[in-house]
Amino acid sequence: MFKSTCIFTGNSNPSLAEKISNYLELPVGRARVSRFSDGEVFAKIKENVRGVDVYLIQSTCAPVNDNLMELLVMIDALRRASAGSITAVIPYYGYARQDRKAAPRTPITAKLVADLLTTSGIDRVVSMDLHAGQIQGFFNKPFDHLYAMPVFLQHLRPRFRTPPVFVSPDAGGVERTRAYAKRMGAELAIIDKRRELENVSEVMNIIGDVNGRECVILDDMIDTAGTITNAARALQEQGAKRIMAAATHPVLSGPALERIVDSPLEEVIVTDTIPLREEAIATGGFRVLSVASLLGEAIKRIHHSDSVSSLFV
Repeated sequence: MFKSTCIFTGNSNPSLAEKISNYLELPVGRARVSRFSDGEVFAKIKENVRGVDVYLIQSTCAPVNDNLMELLVMIDALRRASAGSITAVIPYYGYARQDRKAAPRTPITAKLVADLLTTSGIDRVVSMDLHAGQIQGFFNKPFDHLYAMPVFLQHLRPRFRTPPVFVSPDAGGVERTRAYAKRMGAELAIIDKRRELENVSEVMNIIGDVNGRECVILDDMIDTAGTITNAARALQEQGAKRIMAAATHPVLSGPALERIVDSPLEEVIVTDTIPLREEAIATGGFRVLSVASLLGEAIKRIHHSDSVSSLFV
């Protein structure tokens, strides 16, 4: 099988790549990604990939620029080694929040990253729970957008005797939250949030009844944790009995851990699209679910030209 398809990974999340390779029963291809003394990225592919369909797994998480550059350099190395096709599997797509001009004279960096990836030589992109779905349209290549929802639902269903209230922390996440609520026959609540400054959020109102209810706050990522911790406090003030959060990407930058520890959140459920920091593991308040089998199954279906969307019906 290795002669027809193979998996490679950069340094951003090798443990996830290993789990995916175990699911697919394929070894991770040998490659060396290193730095010159001045910090330049160097990559060498140590396998014959001529005519091979390659799946390159690399999250563009922190350090974002280093991991993005690793991805671009490895794609270029694979293209110049005559790989049959190159699929960039990017579980976490960095720069996704810069998807539009939010103010005059600002960049649309998510589109810039898409252009860089396309120019480097990719044939397809696979990513999970994009911050903004329109990023798919930034590519003129096939794009498979996966969702961690099946993994979360499998974990959440046995934990509640009656369906919880799924809470969207802002208006932009309503569609995602509604999908969860529909599949569990649960109710929906929405946080009316106003953001005055970047990375600073303020909760204004709660739309929906949460008094005496178990609540699950859903988001695509946790960055500085201001959004979910403010939402958790607002839910507590409205009489929520039990509050937990679920987010696909544990970015956890700046004061995130301190905010979560000091919040009413009982548990924070995340996935392994980004390696969880040691400090976060030490708090004991995080539960990590693996999306390796979901990504592995998507890779298998792409390779065999089967339906990927049927994974989320």
